[in-house]
Amino acid sequence: MKRSEINTILRSGQEFLDSYQFKLPVWASWGPREWRSAPRSVREIVDHQLGWDITDFGSGDYQGRGLFLFTVRNGKPGVGPKTYAEKIMIVGVNQETPTHFHFKKTEDIINRGGGVLTLQLWSSDRDGAKSDRPLDVSIDGIRLEVASGDYVRLTPGESICLETGVYHRFFGTDGPVLVGEVSRVNDDHTDNRFFEPVGRFPEIVEDEEPWRLLVSDYAGWIGN
Repeated sequence: MKRSEINTILRSGQEFLDSYQFKLPVWASWGPREWRSAPRSVREIVDHQLGWDITDFGSGDYQGRGLFLFTVRNGKPGVGPKTYAEKIMIVGVNQETPTHFHFKKTEDIINRGGGVLTLQLWSSDRDGAKSDRPLDVSIDGIRLEVASGDYVRLTPGESICLETGVYHRFFGTDGPVLVGEVSRVNDDHTDNRFFEPVGRFPEIVEDEEPWRLLVSDYAGWIGN
């Protein structure tokens, strides 16, 4: 992805968040200059990969297959007392997050506003293949059985709990969707199993300076 494209997506996303009065931490507005002069006290932000995250999953087509995320809080696997994470996401109309499951993370996916969030769900077997076994899922505390491969649609205010090993893909309908995620500690490096090979963090063509740093930028701009 080009840095100019990422900057445009970030600015548009910030406007979308503002329209829903979803406020971010103070450091969310820092640019590269502020990060380079930041004190050591920000290490939790860097080490736990809090902040902006834009991905096209290696598709080269962000609008068709991509996701806008901001990690608000997150622990670190096996380190410290924080065992939870929270994200806010923006999912566009027919913008797919590709099929995947998590080995360790159980998560609640929440429609915070906007359009309808459509999820397609599959059970999996011990080898990580899709299974025909029906799924027992919880939508806002109400248990129901869903056929493997079937769709669940969340309107604003609704949420679903996705347990480990549940394959899922999702996209927006009837307008872009503000999506929340509350989960166990998030680890995008080791805990995601995508059904088909994808790129989680984009390779960036630096055609202009970053407006905001992505979590994948921290190592290059801030260092260890």
